[in-house]
Amino acid sequence: MRALTYQGAKDVRVETVPDPVITANDDIVLRVTATAICGSDLHIYRGKIPGMKDGDILGHEFMGVVEDAGPGVNGLQRGDRVVVPFVIACGSCFYCDKTLFAACENTNTGRGAILNKKNATPGAGLFGYSHLYGGYAGGQAEYVRVPRANVGPLKIPEGLNDEQVLFLSDILPTGYQAAVNAQVGPGACVAIFGAGPVGLMSALCARFLGAQQIFMVDHNEYRLRFAAETYGVIPINFDKDEDPAEIILGATNGHGVDATIDAVGFEAKGSALETALTAIKLEGSSGKALRQCIAATRRGGVVSVPGVYAGFIHGFLFGDAFDKGLTFKMGQTHAQKFMPELLQHIAEGRMKPEVIISHRMKLEDAARGYEIFEQRQEECRKVVLTP
Repeated sequence: MRALTYQGAKDVRVETVPDPVITANDDIVLRVTATAICGSDLHIYRGKIPGMKDGDILGHEFMGVVEDAGPGVNGLQRGDRVVVPFVIACGSCFYCDKTLFAACENTNTGRGAILNKKNATPGAGLFGYSHLYGGYAGGQAEYVRVPRANVGPLKIPEGLNDEQVLFLSDILPTGYQAAVNAQVGPGACVAIFGAGPVGLMSALCARFLGAQQIFMVDHNEYRLRFAAETYGVIPINFDKDEDPAEIILGATNGHGVDATIDAVGFEAKGSALETALTAIKLEGSSGKALRQCIAATRRGGVVSVPGVYAGFIHGFLFGDAFDKGLTFKMGQTHAQKFMPELLQHIAEGRMKPEVIISHRMKLEDAARGYEIFEQRQEECRKVVLTP
Protein backbone atom coordinates (compact mmCIF):
# COMPACT_ATOMS: atom_id res chain seq x y z
CA MET A 1 0.00 0.00 0.00
CA ARG A 2 0.95 3.67 -0.20
CA ALA A 3 1.45 5.60 3.03
CA LEU A 4 3.02 8.81 4.29
CA THR A 5 6.18 8.07 6.25
CA TYR A 6 8.39 10.12 8.56
CA GLN A 7 12.03 10.44 7.50
CA GLY A 8 13.16 13.25 9.79
CA ALA A 9 12.30 16.87 10.52
CA LYS A 10 10.59 18.52 7.54
CA ASP A 11 10.99 15.28 5.57
CA VAL A 12 7.85 13.18 4.99
CA ARG A 13 7.38 10.94 1.97
CA VAL A 14 4.64 8.82 0.42
CA GLU A 15 6.15 5.37 0.00
CA THR A 16 5.11 1.80 -0.72
CA VAL A 17 4.98 -0.17 2.54
CA PRO A 18 3.62 -3.58 3.62
CA ASP A 19 -0.15 -3.88 3.93
CA PRO A 20 -1.50 -4.08 7.50
CA VAL A 21 -2.85 -7.41 8.74
CA ILE A 22 -5.00 -8.64 11.62
CA THR A 23 -2.73 -9.44 14.58
CA ALA A 24 -5.26 -9.68 17.44
CA ASN A 25 -8.80 -11.02 17.72
CA ASP A 26 -10.28 -7.53 18.16
CA ASP A 27 -8.44 -5.86 15.27
CA ILE A 28 -9.98 -4.53 12.09
CA VAL A 29 -8.25 -3.50 8.88
CA LEU A 30 -9.71 -0.30 7.48
CA ARG A 31 -9.61 0.94 3.90
CA VAL A 32 -9.06 4.66 4.42
CA THR A 33 -11.41 6.93 2.48
CA ALA A 34 -10.42 10.26 4.08
CA THR A 35 -7.69 11.45 6.41
CA ALA A 36 -6.55 14.87 7.58
CA ILE A 37 -3.40 16.67 8.64
CA CYS A 38 -3.78 17.78 12.26
CA GLY A 39 -2.11 20.75 13.88
CA SER A 40 -0.41 18.36 16.31
CA ASP A 41 1.04 16.49 13.29
CA LEU A 42 3.09 19.64 12.71
CA HIS A 43 4.91 19.03 16.02
CA ILE A 44 6.14 15.76 14.48
CA TYR A 45 6.87 17.40 11.13
CA ARG A 46 9.06 20.00 12.85
CA GLY A 47 10.99 17.30 14.69
CA LYS A 48 9.65 18.28 18.12
CA ILE A 49 8.21 14.91 19.23
CA PRO A 50 10.61 12.31 20.69
CA GLY A 51 10.33 8.64 19.88
CA MET A 52 9.89 8.99 16.11
CA LYS A 53 11.65 6.49 13.84
CA ASP A 54 12.35 6.72 10.13
CA GLY A 55 9.58 5.00 8.23
CA ASP A 56 6.86 5.55 10.85
CA ILE A 57 3.45 6.05 9.21
CA LEU A 58 1.82 9.31 10.25
CA GLY A 59 -1.76 10.41 10.77
CA HIS A 60 -4.38 10.13 13.51
CA GLU A 61 -7.45 11.71 11.90
CA PHE A 62 -8.98 9.19 9.53
CA MET A 63 -12.05 7.19 8.57
CA GLY A 64 -12.97 4.52 6.08
CA VAL A 65 -14.57 1.16 5.32
CA VAL A 66 -13.95 -2.08 7.21
CA GLU A 67 -12.06 -4.50 4.96
CA ASP A 68 -11.43 -7.27 7.47
CA ALA A 69 -12.28 -7.97 11.11
CA GLY A 70 -10.87 -10.32 13.72
CA PRO A 71 -13.10 -13.02 15.26
CA GLY A 72 -13.40 -11.07 18.50
CA VAL A 73 -14.85 -7.93 16.91
CA ASN A 74 -18.46 -7.27 17.87
CA GLY A 75 -20.84 -4.97 16.02
CA LEU A 76 -18.66 -4.31 12.98
CA GLN A 77 -18.36 -6.24 9.75
CA ARG A 78 -16.82 -5.93 6.34
CA GLY A 79 -18.29 -2.98 4.45
CA ASP A 80 -19.21 -0.90 7.49
CA ARG A 81 -18.23 2.75 7.25
CA VAL A 82 -16.63 4.10 10.42
CA VAL A 83 -14.72 7.04 11.82
CA VAL A 84 -11.88 6.14 14.20
CA PRO A 85 -10.88 8.09 17.33
CA PHE A 86 -7.19 9.00 17.55
CA VAL A 87 -7.05 7.53 21.07
CA ILE A 88 -6.69 3.74 21.33
CA ALA A 89 -8.46 2.46 24.44
CA CYS A 90 -9.18 -0.98 25.89
CA GLY A 91 -12.56 -0.04 27.36
CA SER A 92 -12.16 -2.02 30.58
CA CYS A 93 -9.23 -0.74 32.64
CA PHE A 94 -9.40 1.49 35.75
CA TYR A 95 -9.46 4.66 33.63
CA CYS A 96 -11.64 3.46 30.76
CA ASP A 97 -14.26 2.48 33.35
CA LYS A 98 -14.29 6.17 34.33
CA THR A 99 -14.62 7.17 30.61
CA LEU A 100 -11.09 8.61 30.81
CA PHE A 101 -10.15 6.84 27.59
CA ALA A 102 -7.02 8.93 26.93
CA ALA A 103 -5.58 7.55 30.18
CA CYS A 104 -6.07 3.89 29.20
CA GLU A 105 -3.57 1.67 30.98
CA ASN A 106 -3.43 -1.16 28.46
CA THR A 107 -2.71 0.32 25.03
CA ASN A 108 0.66 2.03 25.51
CA THR A 109 3.88 0.95 27.16
CA GLY A 110 5.94 3.34 25.06
CA ARG A 111 6.37 6.27 27.45
CA GLY A 112 7.85 4.18 30.28
CA ALA A 113 10.30 2.48 27.92
CA ILE A 114 11.47 5.72 26.30
CA LEU A 115 11.77 7.69 29.52
CA ASN A 116 13.40 4.69 31.23
CA LYS A 117 11.26 5.15 34.33
CA LYS A 118 9.65 2.06 35.78
CA ASN A 119 6.96 4.14 37.44
CA ALA A 120 6.18 6.25 34.36
CA THR A 121 2.44 6.04 33.71
CA PRO A 122 1.75 6.26 29.99
CA GLY A 123 -1.42 7.64 28.59
CA ALA A 124 -3.30 5.70 25.94
CA GLY A 125 -1.75 4.66 22.67
CA LEU A 126 -2.27 7.05 19.77
CA PHE A 127 -2.30 6.41 16.04
CA GLY A 128 0.70 7.73 14.12
CA TYR A 129 2.17 9.67 17.01
CA SER A 130 5.59 8.22 17.86
CA HIS A 131 6.77 5.30 19.93
CA LEU A 132 6.20 7.47 22.99
CA TYR A 133 2.52 6.65 22.40
CA GLY A 134 2.88 3.02 21.43
CA GLY A 135 4.36 3.18 17.93
CA TYR A 136 1.05 2.48 16.18
CA ALA A 137 0.97 3.02 12.42
CA GLY A 138 -1.16 5.99 11.44
CA GLY A 139 -3.97 6.52 8.97
CA GLN A 140 -2.38 8.76 6.34
CA ALA A 141 -2.32 5.64 4.22
CA GLU A 142 -4.48 3.49 1.97
CA TYR A 143 -5.10 0.98 4.77
CA VAL A 144 -4.59 0.91 8.53
CA ARG A 145 -4.85 -1.69 11.28
CA VAL A 146 -7.22 -0.52 14.01
CA PRO A 147 -6.63 -2.36 17.31
CA ARG A 148 -9.21 -2.54 20.12
CA ALA A 149 -11.91 -2.15 17.48
CA ASN A 150 -14.71 -2.84 19.97
CA VAL A 151 -13.88 0.44 21.70
CA GLY A 152 -13.83 3.44 19.42
CA PRO A 153 -14.71 3.04 15.73
CA LEU A 154 -18.10 4.67 15.25
CA LYS A 155 -20.46 3.55 12.49
CA ILE A 156 -21.66 6.37 10.25
CA PRO A 157 -25.28 6.40 9.09
CA GLU A 158 -26.31 6.82 5.49
CA GLY A 159 -26.70 10.38 4.28
CA LEU A 160 -23.56 11.87 5.86
CA ASN A 161 -20.48 12.33 3.69
CA ASP A 162 -16.90 11.83 4.84
CA GLU A 163 -16.10 15.51 5.27
CA GLN A 164 -19.06 16.04 7.60
CA VAL A 165 -17.87 13.41 10.08
CA LEU A 166 -14.10 13.08 9.57
CA PHE A 167 -13.25 15.50 12.37
CA LEU A 168 -15.01 13.30 14.91
CA SER A 169 -11.67 11.47 14.90
CA ASP A 170 -9.95 14.26 16.85
CA ILE A 171 -10.38 18.01 16.50
CA LEU A 172 -14.15 18.21 17.01
CA PRO A 173 -14.20 16.21 20.28
CA THR A 174 -11.01 18.03 21.29
CA GLY A 175 -12.68 21.40 20.79
CA TYR A 176 -15.79 20.15 22.55
CA GLN A 177 -13.87 18.81 25.55
CA ALA A 178 -11.99 22.12 25.71
CA ALA A 179 -15.26 24.05 25.88
CA VAL A 180 -16.79 21.62 28.39
CA ASN A 181 -13.66 21.81 30.56
CA ALA A 182 -13.95 25.60 30.36
CA GLN A 183 -17.46 25.27 31.80
CA VAL A 184 -18.90 27.24 28.90
CA GLY A 185 -22.61 27.82 29.21
CA PRO A 186 -25.29 30.30 28.10
CA GLY A 187 -24.05 33.87 28.31
CA ALA A 188 -20.40 32.95 28.93
CA CYS A 189 -17.51 35.18 27.90
CA VAL A 190 -14.55 33.19 26.56
CA ALA A 191 -11.10 33.88 25.09
CA ILE A 192 -9.46 31.34 22.79
CA PHE A 193 -5.73 31.53 22.15
CA GLY A 194 -4.88 29.99 18.79
CA ALA A 195 -6.92 30.05 15.58
CA GLY A 196 -5.73 26.75 14.18
CA PRO A 197 -8.10 23.79 13.67
CA VAL A 198 -8.50 23.06 17.41
CA GLY A 199 -9.03 26.74 18.17
CA LEU A 200 -11.68 26.95 15.45
CA MET A 201 -13.43 23.83 16.74
CA SER A 202 -13.28 25.30 20.26
CA ALA A 203 -15.02 28.41 18.93
CA LEU A 204 -17.67 26.28 17.20
CA CYS A 205 -18.31 24.33 20.40
CA ALA A 206 -18.23 27.34 22.71
CA ARG A 207 -20.83 29.04 20.53
CA PHE A 208 -22.86 25.81 20.42
CA LEU A 209 -22.84 25.65 24.23
CA GLY A 210 -24.13 29.20 24.50
CA ALA A 211 -21.11 31.51 24.74
CA GLN A 212 -22.23 35.08 24.21
CA GLN A 213 -18.84 36.67 23.59
CA ILE A 214 -15.70 34.99 22.21
CA PHE A 215 -12.32 36.66 21.84
CA MET A 216 -9.81 34.86 19.61
CA VAL A 217 -6.09 35.57 19.73
CA ASP A 218 -3.66 34.63 16.95
CA HIS A 219 -1.06 36.26 14.73
CA ASN A 220 -2.52 34.95 11.48
CA GLU A 221 -4.83 37.48 9.90
CA TYR A 222 -6.64 35.19 7.45
CA ARG A 223 -7.50 32.66 10.17
CA LEU A 224 -8.75 35.40 12.46
CA ARG A 225 -10.86 36.79 9.63
CA PHE A 226 -12.37 33.36 8.97
CA ALA A 227 -13.15 32.86 12.68
CA ALA A 228 -14.81 36.28 12.87
CA GLU A 229 -16.95 35.61 9.79
CA THR A 230 -17.84 32.03 10.73
CA TYR A 231 -18.12 32.02 14.53
CA GLY A 232 -18.57 35.70 15.32
CA VAL A 233 -15.39 35.99 17.38
CA ILE A 234 -13.71 39.25 18.31
CA PRO A 235 -10.27 38.91 16.69
CA ILE A 236 -7.04 40.04 18.36
CA ASN A 237 -3.82 39.87 16.34
CA PHE A 238 -0.88 39.65 18.73
CA ASP A 239 1.53 40.76 15.98
CA LYS A 240 -0.26 44.10 16.22
CA ASP A 241 -1.21 44.02 19.91
CA GLU A 242 1.60 42.67 22.08
CA ASP A 243 -0.57 42.21 25.19
CA PRO A 244 -3.89 40.58 24.19
CA ALA A 245 -4.80 40.02 27.85
CA GLU A 246 -4.75 43.77 28.42
CA ILE A 247 -7.18 44.27 25.53
CA ILE A 248 -9.46 41.55 26.90
CA LEU A 249 -9.39 43.10 30.37
CA GLY A 250 -10.23 46.49 28.88
CA ALA A 251 -13.23 45.00 27.07
CA THR A 252 -14.57 43.26 30.20
CA ASN A 253 -14.55 46.13 32.71
CA GLY A 254 -11.21 44.96 34.07
CA HIS A 255 -12.55 41.58 35.20
CA GLY A 256 -11.42 39.27 32.41
CA VAL A 257 -13.30 36.46 30.71
CA ASP A 258 -15.08 33.58 32.45
CA ALA A 259 -12.73 31.11 30.80
CA THR A 260 -9.74 30.91 28.49
CA ILE A 261 -8.83 28.09 26.13
CA ASP A 262 -5.17 27.57 25.24
CA ALA A 263 -5.27 25.94 21.81
CA VAL A 264 -1.65 26.88 21.07
CA GLY A 265 0.44 24.55 23.22
CA PHE A 266 4.14 24.12 23.67
CA GLU A 267 5.26 25.68 20.39
CA ALA A 268 3.97 29.12 21.29
CA LYS A 269 6.64 31.70 20.48
CA GLY A 270 8.11 32.67 23.83
CA SER A 271 10.72 35.05 25.14
CA ALA A 272 14.41 35.02 24.27
CA LEU A 273 15.08 33.36 27.62
CA GLU A 274 12.54 30.63 26.93
CA THR A 275 14.09 30.03 23.52
CA ALA A 276 17.53 29.69 25.11
CA LEU A 277 16.27 27.34 27.82
CA THR A 278 14.56 25.18 25.22
CA ALA A 279 17.75 25.00 23.16
CA ILE A 280 19.72 23.56 26.10
CA LYS A 281 16.88 21.19 27.08
CA LEU A 282 16.08 22.93 30.37
CA GLU A 283 12.59 23.72 29.16
CA GLY A 284 10.20 21.86 26.92
CA SER A 285 7.50 24.46 26.35
CA SER A 286 6.97 28.18 26.13
CA GLY A 287 4.76 29.56 28.87
CA LYS A 288 3.67 32.63 26.94
CA ALA A 289 0.17 31.44 26.00
CA LEU A 290 -0.51 30.19 29.53
CA ARG A 291 0.68 33.47 31.07
CA GLN A 292 -1.73 35.32 28.80
CA CYS A 293 -4.55 32.94 29.76
CA ILE A 294 -3.91 33.50 33.47
CA ALA A 295 -3.90 37.26 32.97
CA ALA A 296 -7.06 37.30 30.83
CA THR A 297 -9.21 35.07 33.06
CA ARG A 298 -11.38 36.61 35.78
CA ARG A 299 -11.12 35.61 39.43
CA GLY A 300 -12.71 32.22 39.97
CA GLY A 301 -12.54 31.44 36.25
CA VAL A 302 -11.24 28.47 34.30
CA VAL A 303 -8.19 27.90 32.10
CA SER A 304 -8.80 24.99 29.70
CA VAL A 305 -5.78 23.55 27.86
CA PRO A 306 -6.32 21.31 24.82
CA GLY A 307 -2.97 22.42 23.35
CA VAL A 308 -0.14 19.87 23.62
CA TYR A 309 2.59 20.61 26.17
CA ALA A 310 5.88 18.89 26.95
CA GLY A 311 8.45 19.14 29.72
CA PHE A 312 9.02 22.12 31.99
CA ILE A 313 7.60 25.63 31.60
CA HIS A 314 9.40 28.85 32.48
CA GLY A 315 7.45 31.60 34.25
CA PHE A 316 4.22 29.73 34.97
CA LEU A 317 3.04 32.45 37.44
CA PHE A 318 1.45 29.96 39.80
CA GLY A 319 1.07 32.66 42.45
CA ASP A 320 -1.12 34.73 40.14
CA ALA A 321 -3.27 31.68 39.38
CA PHE A 322 -3.61 30.96 43.11
CA ASP A 323 -4.48 34.54 43.97
CA LYS A 324 -7.21 34.59 41.32
CA GLY A 325 -8.57 31.20 42.39
CA LEU A 326 -8.32 29.76 38.89
CA THR A 327 -9.24 26.22 37.89
CA PHE A 328 -7.07 24.44 35.31
CA LYS A 329 -8.42 21.54 33.23
CA MET A 330 -6.33 19.92 30.52
CA GLY A 331 -5.13 16.75 28.84
CA GLN A 332 -5.59 14.50 25.85
CA THR A 333 -9.15 14.15 24.60
CA HIS A 334 -11.37 11.30 25.72
CA ALA A 335 -12.70 11.13 22.18
CA GLN A 336 -14.82 7.99 22.58
CA LYS A 337 -16.82 9.73 25.32
CA PHE A 338 -18.03 12.53 23.05
CA MET A 339 -18.20 11.02 19.55
CA PRO A 340 -21.76 9.59 19.62
CA GLU A 341 -23.24 12.83 20.96
CA LEU A 342 -21.36 14.94 18.43
CA LEU A 343 -22.35 12.64 15.56
CA GLN A 344 -25.98 13.24 16.51
CA HIS A 345 -25.47 17.01 16.44
CA ILE A 346 -23.92 16.74 12.97
CA ALA A 347 -26.67 14.46 11.69
CA GLU A 348 -29.32 16.91 12.88
CA GLY A 349 -27.54 19.87 11.28
CA ARG A 350 -26.56 21.64 14.51
CA MET A 351 -22.81 21.36 13.86
CA LYS A 352 -20.94 21.79 10.58
CA PRO A 353 -17.27 21.22 11.36
CA GLU A 354 -16.39 20.67 7.71
CA VAL A 355 -16.57 24.40 6.93
CA ILE A 356 -12.98 24.83 8.11
CA ILE A 357 -11.60 22.69 5.25
CA SER A 358 -9.55 24.81 2.87
CA HIS A 359 -7.53 22.21 0.93
CA ARG A 360 -8.46 18.85 -0.56
CA MET A 361 -5.56 16.80 -1.90
CA LYS A 362 -4.65 13.27 -2.89
CA LEU A 363 -2.60 11.17 -0.48
CA GLU A 364 0.24 11.20 -3.02
CA ASP A 365 0.50 14.97 -2.49
CA ALA A 366 0.60 14.72 1.30
CA ALA A 367 4.15 16.09 1.62
CA ARG A 368 3.06 19.24 -0.17
CA GLY A 369 0.00 19.38 2.10
CA TYR A 370 2.26 19.41 5.16
CA GLU A 371 4.36 22.18 3.64
CA ILE A 372 1.34 24.34 2.84
CA PHE A 373 -0.14 23.81 6.30
CA GLU A 374 3.12 24.39 8.18
CA GLN A 375 3.99 27.54 6.26
CA ARG A 376 0.38 28.81 6.25
CA GLN A 377 0.42 29.21 2.48
CA GLU A 378 -2.66 29.71 0.31
CA GLU A 379 -4.72 30.69 3.39
CA CYS A 380 -4.55 27.08 4.58
CA ARG A 381 -6.79 26.17 7.52
CA LYS A 382 -7.23 22.40 7.19
CA VAL A 383 -6.00 19.81 4.69
CA VAL A 384 -8.01 16.66 3.89
CA LEU A 385 -6.31 13.84 1.98
CA THR A 386 -7.96 11.04 0.01
CA PRO A 387 -6.09 7.87 -1.09
